[in-house]
Amino acid sequence: MGDSESVRPVSPTTRRGGSREAIVDAAERLFLERGFGTVSMDDLAGAAGVARRTLYNQFTNKEEIFREMLARVSGQLEHALPPGIETRGNIEEVLHLIARAILDLHARPGYLGFLRMVVADSRQFPWIADAFAAVMEPQMERFMRMLAHFTEVGILECRNPLLAAHQFTGILNEFFLWPWMMGRAGAPISTEEVVEDTIRMFLQHYRRPRPSE
Repeated sequence: MGDSESVRPVSPTTRRGGSREAIVDAAERLFLERGFGTVSMDDLAGAAGVARRTLYNQFTNKEEIFREMLARVSGQLEHALPPGIETRGNIEEVLHLIARAILDLHARPGYLGFLRMVVADSRQFPWIADAFAAVMEPQMERFMRMLAHFTEVGILECRNPLLAAHQFTGILNEFFLWPWMMGRAGAPISTEEVVEDTIRMFLQHYRRPRPSE
């Protein structure tokens, strides 16, 4: 498991400690700038402005610090899809809200850098990809459950809601996330046009035909 045999539990008191927060803040900066593999514990202590002993009192190793970073990301993602979003209008309006939530997530400061780091370092440290997936998958599962619900109530006809969820997000990622990941501008198409056409294509395939159609 990572570069240590175990990760010790974190007490609630030290989690809120100033030095602990400073260490995680410094780790976030250095990991995004240089990658997980090239940053040492000494680098982290120096960047956080704490003694090496203080660093090891708070964290056993880099993996534990990275997992603390992921806990922050997980906390931010909890509200990426607002509670009750599936009741906020008709299916077109709900899908529009979901699309905007996905694009807002892409635009969060540091998010693209975090993804680049995960992609770059997960080959050497496979647990990074697994840990990141564990943070992201609950949001995809929630979207999948929404599509399953709309299928159950007769609005959509998704035989495989997981496939449908990935198809919807995949179109948006193709136009926005992947070009940004590579430092390139997206296609010269407005965000609103991409969102509207994505929803139109999705519903053309998955909307359940009305009895008169």
